[in-house]
Amino acid sequence: MAEHGLLDRGLLGLSQSASALSRRVGTAAAWLYPLLVGVLVLNVGLRYGLGRGFIELEELQWHLFAAAFLLGFAYTYAEDEHVRVDLLHARLSPRAQAWIELLGCLLLLFPFSAFVTVSAWDFFATSWALGERSPMPSGLPARYVIKFVLFAALALLSLQALGTAARSALVLRGHDPDAGEARRAAATGTVT
Repeated sequence: MAEHGLLDRGLLGLSQSASALSRRVGTAAAWLYPLLVGVLVLNVGLRYGLGRGFIELEELQWHLFAAAFLLGFAYTYAEDEHVRVDLLHARLSPRAQAWIELLGCLLLLFPFSAFVTVSAWDFFATSWALGERSPMPSGLPARYVIKFVLFAALALLSLQALGTAARSALVLRGHDPDAGEARRAAATGTVT
């Protein structure tokens, strides 16, 4: 891509940076699932083994699940593992797919996710200002933490939408945005 212009390098940088960040966050968030299973096992064991339930463990379960799920949005989109409703997508040429992806990102996904990201920030900021905590006496403190995760996940999805749009624009400009990654993987012996 070195022989191409500044625009192409910028698009490639945006695409690769957004995808790399989404992959790092998604991979880290995946470790919340084993933690969630541990909390579930502990809670069930305490409830049925000792006859004692803990509100904080129940709340921790939904916080962990929500965080893992939300932080996986952008990862799933970066890996192109999301559910597609478009039955024709696989039958279209790469150029037609790129047009659909570009228009979908710029006209639907990014505006929606950006709007919801701004709303999520307000949701978090209000919770932070109030020092919101669980309404249950023994519940978790700092309810604003999970509300910040919502904001962060949506902001990352917005960034990934722009990265995917940049990747699609590169395809439409006649470039293979994956060529550099494939060359690096071949040189280092890694699988992408």
